Amino acid sequence: MLYSLLPSALQYLLASWLIQFTPSTPTLQFELRHEHALSHESRVVFSDLKTTSSLRTQTFSLSTTQTTVHKPNPLPSSSGARFHLASDTAWDPVEVDGPDVQDREVLLLLAKMANNAYTEPDQKDWYDIGTNWNNSYPFGWEPDADGFRGHIFATPDNSTVIVSVKGTSLMWPIGGGGPTQRKDKLNDNLLFSCCCARVGPTWSTVCGCYEGGYKCDQGCLEQSLAEESLFYSLGINLYNNVTYMYPDSNIWLIGHSLGGSLASLVGVTFGIPVVAFEAPAERLAASRLHLPSPPSTQHVTHVYNTGDPIPMGTCTGVSSTCALAGIALETRCHLGRVIRYDSVTKLGWSANIVHHGIQALIDGILSKEDFDWGEEGAPRSVPAFTSEEDCVVSIRGPVLWLAHGHGTGKANAIWLF
Repeated sequence: MLYSLLPSALQYLLASWLIQFTPSTPTLQFELRHEHALSHESRVVFSDLKTTSSLRTQTFSLSTTQTTVHKPNPLPSSSGARFHLASDTAWDPVEVDGPDVQDREVLLLLAKMANNAYTEPDQKDWYDIGTNWNNSYPFGWEPDADGFRGHIFATPDNSTVIVSVKGTSLMWPIGGGGPTQRKDKLNDNLLFSCCCARVGPTWSTVCGCYEGGYKCDQGCLEQSLAEESLFYSLGINLYNNVTYMYPDSNIWLIGHSLGGSLASLVGVTFGIPVVAFEAPAERLAASRLHLPSPPSTQHVTHVYNTGDPIPMGTCTGVSSTCALAGIALETRCHLGRVIRYDSVTKLGWSANIVHHGIQALIDGILSKEDFDWGEEGAPRSVPAFTSEEDCVVSIRGPVLWLAHGHGTGKANAIWLF
């Protein structure tokens, strides 16, 4: 009000002075550099984009913000090393450039990158990133490759590298299946179920830890998740490969669904910025994997909408859509901070599995330029951060699982309400 009462000349001078002292948001330009995949021998393989490919010549920009990450010292050299990390592990706080996740355009671009990990550049579900983005370059691995895959982007000076990890591909309402669906489903059931995907008496378990009744061998579960052929271990190998190729670069991890949870688990292990979209809750898996516990996990950001029952932890029970697809997603507690879009209240969406697909988030939410996602007070283009410190999962009534300590004879009660 006082500003409007000033003469026009003074308004102009004041505005010019304020602009000079307004901190600028640094931006980074990225280009698609590599594609990564899993060979039939469970090795992480890379495909470099040809220097003549027009995909290499197109770039896109993201705004960044200073992010504090905590890196374990020393860094674990393998997936099994985390079991030997002491409780008093030293943590080195490091300030890095992370994605500005309170910028809608940043979330939109990262979500498109996460989507493109599923598809080929000449397919209709490939999102263009930036103007005149050429989408004619094929995937760099065999069409029947059956595991961990995605894309790698880098800035021209290699200062920052983004690894995009593919999520679950299943033939159900939000996916088209594909050669990776068997391993995707196995990893989902190991990471996000209470006990080897024992949803009901007619289910075949995916590991040998179920002991009848509501008993489960905790040590057995932990060892099952540590198998070198599973996606978390492969994610560790992928990160080590990327850091070998880019030893001085700042690494970010992104992904959708299973890919987002894997990105989070690897990001917590090494202390690197993560953005996960519509991901199943991974805190239980982090505990079972004996991941180191840094002073803060605020470098991990989960983005999801309330119309998606998977990150909301409500796609449970024998009659749920997830169970009908053969997947036991029984967790609800996420690591890090959460950006939760209330699509049910503000858009009238129902809680339905069709809202789990990354396209629903991109086209139905993040592409809305002038939509107010604020709960109270000033309008917001991106919801405020929340956290999930105290949360439980709903499985249609109380269930008591007894998780026996491996080789100890002791049991810990895990209540699920």
